[in-house]
Amino acid sequence: MGELGVAVVIEDDKDLRNLIEGILSQAGYAVHTATEGREGVAMVRDKRAKIVTVDIGLPDIDGFEVLRRIRRFSDAYVVMLTGRTEEPDLLSALDAGADDYITKPFRPRELRARITAMMRRPRQHLLDPEVTDAFSGTPPPDTPASESTLQHNGLVLDHRKRTACVGGTPLKLTRSEFDLLHQLVRASGNVLSRADLVRVVRGEYYPEDALITDADERAVQVHIGNLRRKLQDDADSPRWLQTVRGAGYRLADPVISGRST
Repeated sequence: MGELGVAVVIEDDKDLRNLIEGILSQAGYAVHTATEGREGVAMVRDKRAKIVTVDIGLPDIDGFEVLRRIRRFSDAYVVMLTGRTEEPDLLSALDAGADDYITKPFRPRELRARITAMMRRPRQHLLDPEVTDAFSGTPPPDTPASESTLQHNGLVLDHRKRTACVGGTPLKLTRSEFDLLHQLVRASGNVLSRADLVRVVRGEYYPEDALITDADERAVQVHIGNLRRKLQDDADSPRWLQTVRGAGYRLADPVISGRST
């Protein structure tokens, strides 16, 4: 077994499969490869993979279905590889439980940097993202309870418990959605750029000078849209998430007696 554990590469393109295998091997993983989705799912289970790369376009079942099947039994870190950046594709990958994605073509050092940053994130048990509030990034155990709770316009966030509620009703958020919402609430109305929020999604260890692509910023838009849907927030008259055209996003103003201040 490699120093860092087992990695599985699910990719039908031979040249790309060999490239990713080489990157992960040099990083210290014991790498196994599969050319089809069903084979890859079985390999992830049998080898107890710690990290998995999945191409969206596979010859038998697509990468989204591969990811959904993996999430039934594994909390391995999963990176989706895609040549497409359309919102439905990004949304499907993120909703299915992907930890990260990378668009093709990519530079080997970019993939390795993404994986290094991803592996440094705190990790909790994850099997089904649809019923998991938030699966990583818990604060240190000595965080005072009063400091871990934030409230705004009926929204209550508990960073220690990784929970979010509106009017007492829990929200089912993915890790990335919770982290973005928490960061926006913490910013207390200050504008955060899409690049700022990309780094929130990637984790605190993602370097300031790391390449941020259009696809990265597009994914932030997808997350924000998903948050608005779950919050039932109106983009034209927001209670929580306000778009600042050309700049980014901010927390909407506090509501007093049904009207914004």
